[in-house]
Amino acid sequence: MTDALKQSILDKAHRLGFLLAGVTTPDPPPHFPTFENWLAQGHHAGMNYLATDRSRLQRADPRQILPECKSILVLGIPYFPASYFKKGPNGMRGRVASYAAGEDYHLVLPPRLQTLMAFIEAQTSQTFPSHAYTDTGPLLERDLAQRAGLGWIGKNTCLIHPRAGSYFLLAEILLALELEPDTPFTSDHCGNCTRCIETCPTNAILPDRTLDARRCISYLTIENKENIPENLRPVMQDWIFGCDLCQAACPWNRFANPKGDASFQPQGSLPFPSLIEMLALTPESFNQQFKHSPIQRTKRKGLLRNTAVALGNLGDERALPALEHARDDTEPLVSEHARWAMDKIKSKTREPK
Repeated sequence: MTDALKQSILDKAHRLGFLLAGVTTPDPPPHFPTFENWLAQGHHAGMNYLATDRSRLQRADPRQILPECKSILVLGIPYFPASYFKKGPNGMRGRVASYAAGEDYHLVLPPRLQTLMAFIEAQTSQTFPSHAYTDTGPLLERDLAQRAGLGWIGKNTCLIHPRAGSYFLLAEILLALELEPDTPFTSDHCGNCTRCIETCPTNAILPDRTLDARRCISYLTIENKENIPENLRPVMQDWIFGCDLCQAACPWNRFANPKGDASFQPQGSLPFPSLIEMLALTPESFNQQFKHSPIQRTKRKGLLRNTAVALGNLGDERALPALEHARDDTEPLVSEHARWAMDKIKSKTREPK
């Protein structure tokens, strides 16, 4: 009965769009010491919520979240990489991380997790404690995913499946229900490859398969709410929300071709939006355009800050009027970065031919 129940749960998960699904125990994750060292080095940057005593205690032991937990169902749903889409003809276009091109997964996944939980209760004819997360909870989810047999943690810090690559969003359900755990994925298929490390323009990827968030483009454009350090702005290229470079460089993604879930089909001009249009967003138009998008997370001032940096890096004089307007924005974060971008473009035009 137990094997049949587990298989029916995994089958239901697949029907709900979770291409990857596996089960592990709630035992302490093996890489927790690595996480502690990462915090001690300050590599979590301004994400202080990761370093609280409560957060660390829960990440060290999932039973601190759900004392009755007997099994953890780990799930992965695919999204479309940017290589699926064509960049528009306008040269002044930025880039948005592929996972953020469609609907916000924080809106997409919880109803599916609830459906799966209802299915499990229907199959067992009982209710029991459970807790579901879509990266919002204090779990070392890649550790759990590796232990559930979903793949290995690559040098770029992403979970990589040998046939489906790494363009996945992870989710977990903690269950007060005992299910047979899957065999952990113990093989490391990165080998001597260092393409992800070499392609990172800010040198954010560290040797121990962690990254320095203080230098990571994803952190700088999303989690960071302050000024972007001036020494990093020139190497951030045209990214305005997140970054996919270390995934795009990975050979395991080059040969993988999982179809992204329909909910993550790009909206509007994403994942290559017009930077001039982004810079013209009012608070009202920003909220309207990105109401159901992950981009809402960075708020208008963060998005326009990032857009100004991208325009500065592209160096096109045609962006100067839009930047001049942004320089007078009431948000200091926007005006300061617009001023920097203007100076960068003007200095480029003054360079000897």
